[in-house]
Amino acid sequence: MNMYQLLEKAVATWPDNIFLVRENVTFSAFQDMVKARAASLAAAGVKRGNIVGLLSHNIPEFPITLFAIWYLGGTVLLLDTNLTPFEYDNMTSTTDCHIVCAEKSFFYKTNKFKFYDINKKDGKINPALKPAALETLDVATLSFTSGSTGTPKVVPLTHFNLIECANSLDDMREYFHAGEIMYGFLPMYHIFGFAVEILATLHYGAGVLLQPTVNPKEIMEDFKKYRPHAIPAVPRLFEVIRNRIIDTLKAQHKWWIARLVLKYGKILNKIGLGFLVKKVQNPVRAIFGGRVSLLIAGGAATKPEVEIFYERLGMRFIQGYGLTETVGPICISKHNKKRMPFAFGAPTTNNECEIRDMNEDGVGVLWLRGHQVFGGYLNNPGVNEEVFDERGFFNTGDMVSMDKNGELHFAGRKKQVIVLDSGKNVYPDELEGMFIEIPGVKNVAVFEHKVKGKTVTYGVFSVEDDMTLEKLSAAVANANKKVASYKWVTHFAMTTDDLPTTSTQKVKHHVVRQNLIDGQYPIRKE
Repeated sequence: MNMYQLLEKAVATWPDNIFLVRENVTFSAFQDMVKARAASLAAAGVKRGNIVGLLSHNIPEFPITLFAIWYLGGTVLLLDTNLTPFEYDNMTSTTDCHIVCAEKSFFYKTNKFKFYDINKKDGKINPALKPAALETLDVATLSFTSGSTGTPKVVPLTHFNLIECANSLDDMREYFHAGEIMYGFLPMYHIFGFAVEILATLHYGAGVLLQPTVNPKEIMEDFKKYRPHAIPAVPRLFEVIRNRIIDTLKAQHKWWIARLVLKYGKILNKIGLGFLVKKVQNPVRAIFGGRVSLLIAGGAATKPEVEIFYERLGMRFIQGYGLTETVGPICISKHNKKRMPFAFGAPTTNNECEIRDMNEDGVGVLWLRGHQVFGGYLNNPGVNEEVFDERGFFNTGDMVSMDKNGELHFAGRKKQVIVLDSGKNVYPDELEGMFIEIPGVKNVAVFEHKVKGKTVTYGVFSVEDDMTLEKLSAAVANANKKVASYKWVTHFAMTTDDLPTTSTQKVKHHVVRQNLIDGQYPIRKE
């Protein structure tokens, strides 16, 4: 089976179920839209084997175009909407992509590829145009996972990988059902949003309520009007909403009863005081529309107190763990009495894990193998040899432990990917390669650091004697313009001393970070 056939299966099973909720479009009508878009793209020259870029916010044209490209037998290059023309040119050149379907707001002059207006109206379905006979192991999507400049790592995911992820999401069947609504404001170009808003909804015959912005007012209006059943988000958003709920309860002098319910809710139900529990739970659930049965966290680790807060207020809160290389959620926590907070579950169906090189605390490196694990980075045999073993296990580079219930707990990163509070990833190698080109910079280390309680991308620069903080600030600000704003280094320190390195001249990031904490780099821009 390929992804278009997965859509055909959903249409055959639930033709009249609503798929695009805001637009009131059924599965059957959605398929017709895909066929019409396929005819338009074919007229624009797209054919089997082409790599076609997709650059769009969460609007209906995104999934319509996605399936139309697959209908024609193409591969979709998923493009982050937060990047720069410099990055898009680099990404399309790297992948041999010559056409990008995008919203007009993203258009710019380039000789690397041509744009196709994703909002362009389609004509009629071409009855002579049939879906391409794609094989299950053909590549369905390409995603950049280690930065979009320099020497990137590109993840090819096959139709088999995507469909197996959709099948594995059956593990959530207890919480999500056909005809229900998945809220969709996570960007679909990101693997987390892609998995829950496209793969899960297709698998369940459920609808997706697409929201192209992250405007809190619009999100709250959506909750009230459409009353979604499942809400996926990065942990930071759930934490922000929790804090606002607590502040509101305090302002209304109701926090005391909420604290009572959070601490003794189960006991209150047992002794016949369940009405007190409902008195707190119902208004909180009403914030999400009153029908929410499932909150899904992913993209970063969730604080235990956040998870416990929602659980004790009557909402199922599950965590997923995954990478682009695993089509997102390859581990999903189980909602049961034994589950410990902060656990992100165990591998889903047809996937398995091993924890290697464990220390005395039971923490080791997570290796994964299974149907969702990709086959290797595009045109990168050297890296592939490093991350795969002879048995086909993939080294995630993440440190985990396992509890007595067999569920995994995140302990940190062996690799140095920076995860911001928003859940976005920043890759130090990309930025270091950019900053090392600044005249007067001898070496640089970029890493995750806390500034006033906020996770930031921090840099420490080793510079020549004549470099000043003002000159370095201007050069760093100019270099930042080459990449998306969330990757910018706006906090940094400088020193004329050499940075500590290994015998192979690799910077010891952990030593540099500790030196920073110890005050060894007093010249700073904070």
